This record gives sequence, structure tokens and C-alpha cells, in this order.
Amino acid sequence: MKRFLLAVALAGLTGAVFAADAPTLPVTKAPAGAEVYIISPKDGAIVGTEVTVQFGLKGMGVAPAGTKKEGTGHHHLLVDVKDLPAAGQPIPKDEQHLHFGNGQTETTLKLAPGKHTLQLELADENHIPFEPAIVSKPITITVK
Repeated sequence: MKRFLLAVALAGLTGAVFAADAPTLPVTKAPAGAEVYIISPKDGAIVGTEVTVQFGLKGMGVAPAGTKKEGTGHHHLLVDVKDLPAAGQPIPKDEQHLHFGNGQTETTLKLAPGKHTLQLELADENHIPFEPAIVSKPITITVK
């Protein structure tokens, strides 16, 4: 039993050492008062299977990914995402985390019928969320 407890303790310490060695990524501080929001569709809207989503931004500018310019970022649209992407890590790129790294401010989505949530998150030139996160209120739409 003592050996088992010692093994568990050593395993825990080893994990802590590896976690401490994990590289930390630089995080960009969010400008005071910066806001991102969805212009359209409106919360509660009933839409067709193709829906145009327009992005709004206040207190900052939009710049393509890879462009380091103070006071700018680029949009990411979170589709049916329950938890925001991890702070200090690049936003994933998949069917639920859509990147607009060319500086786009709108997109047309094809969604299956049913209820969907949409939320915007602004990120820096490296796709890393700002600190604090600049996220819109989530909206819910119904696709007919």
C-alpha cells in the first residue's frame, strides 16, 4: 500500500513538472471599452438554412490574422459552442469555431434545421483571445 501511495504521489509530481514546462503564449490586453456583437440576425430570429451573419465591433479595428497592429483583431464565430475557448491558447479551427483571418466582417452559414447559438470572439494576430475576452452575447436562432 505504501508503494502504491508513493507511486501515486510521484505521478502527480511528474505531471506538475510537465505542466510547469508547458510554453505560455503571449496574451494581448483588450482595449478598454472594446465590444464585439452580432448585427444580424437578431436574437430569436427564424431563418432559412442559409443565413448571413454580420459582425459588429466597437472600440477597435479589424485586421487580418498575422497583422500585429495595436487596437486590432479579427473575428471568430462560435456555432453551438457551450464553453468559450481556453484563455491564452489559440482558438480551435473546426466546424464550431470559424475563423475570419482575412478581416471579414460577415459570412453566410448553411445550418441544419433546428435551434442554434451564435457568438463572436475577437482574437489577436495569433488567434489568441484578448485578456479579458472580447465576446458577444450569444444569440439563438431557429433554422426552418
